[in-house]
Amino acid sequence: MMFSSFFLWLLLFFSSLFSYGLGDKAFSGTYGVNYGRIADNLPSPESVVTLLKAAKIKNIRIYDVDHQVLRAFKGSGIEIVVGLGNEFLKDMSVGEDRAMSWVKENVQPFLPGTKIRGIAVGNEILGGTDMELWQVLLPAAKNVYNALTKLGLAKNVQVSSPHSEAVFANSFPPSSCTFKEDVLPYMKPLLQFFSQIGTPFFINAYPFLAYKNDPQHIDLNYALFLKNPGIYDAKTKLYYSNMFEAQVDAAYAALEKVGFDKMEVIVSETGWASHGDESEAGATIKNARTYNRNLRKRLLKKKGTPYRPKKVVRAYVFALFNENLKPGPTSERNFGLFKADGSISYDIGFTGLVPSSATSSFLSFKGIGSSSMVMAFTSFAAFLFVAL
Repeated sequence: MMFSSFFLWLLLFFSSLFSYGLGDKAFSGTYGVNYGRIADNLPSPESVVTLLKAAKIKNIRIYDVDHQVLRAFKGSGIEIVVGLGNEFLKDMSVGEDRAMSWVKENVQPFLPGTKIRGIAVGNEILGGTDMELWQVLLPAAKNVYNALTKLGLAKNVQVSSPHSEAVFANSFPPSSCTFKEDVLPYMKPLLQFFSQIGTPFFINAYPFLAYKNDPQHIDLNYALFLKNPGIYDAKTKLYYSNMFEAQVDAAYAALEKVGFDKMEVIVSETGWASHGDESEAGATIKNARTYNRNLRKRLLKKKGTPYRPKKVVRAYVFALFNENLKPGPTSERNFGLFKADGSISYDIGFTGLVPSSATSSFLSFKGIGSSSMVMAFTSFAAFLFVAL
């Protein structure tokens, strides 16, 4: 009797340790996907859950807190980082009561059924054009974190803020990377806060954008994880065979220079457009397939980078779907791994919910709301799991 009681105590003790360890990570896997929804032809969130399960994608980011989406993911086991949009930052920075109301309305009611693991406060603020947002980013992040703390949610819901490459003054070679001088007065206090609460540095890293902007001087194979001469960083004596790892290590180098060498880097967005304007070099289906296939293989190896070999690389791919209402150049509407009808945009190892040529299946997929359709697609997903 004493032995069984002691065993039970040990089980509970280690179980609590394991739960606490998971609570510190909003991204427990290595491969995630950004589920953007700036479109008028996307399948229902319930359909998306089925699609993600069939593809075995367990980590996603959304850019808002749409309640229909959050309800659809209840019980799915898929870990979600939600977004606090840039348009809300000024209001959130004014007082903790505003942040408390937002968390109580948009996060707390969905837990724990929906696995909300993080809140991205703003997106690509520092380095952007709105200086007022630079000033309110940190107060907004602090108020959101304090609200989570008071509600007892801070151990399981992480507060972060993704950055673009615009925060860096230079990034080649990786060891030379530094933050821009005008960004530093805002970045350092933000990093200090995130360091205190255990949040990684989130960077949106796109070899596609680097190649598109300078195709004359960047080797396409280097950007696509294909065989190439690579680059040699003389300072660190490290060799880079692909731009993705170089961009991650550039972020590590910049963090180290300002005293945050222990902070983990996570790629919050990366991807490759399958179609673009004539001026957008490299935006082809072939290149998108090559980049995303090789990126997925790279991430599933659960390895580090040349500069941080013990830090497993984690990344969210942009994006789940092509988004037909996104503004900007043609490439912005063609980053999807899947088409709006649930078929794959190109083959990187995923299976869509309809064959890629079956355009007639679109209506039945989009209208999956009926219970019979849900059962049919759930059965199909179960079949995929068995087959895989």
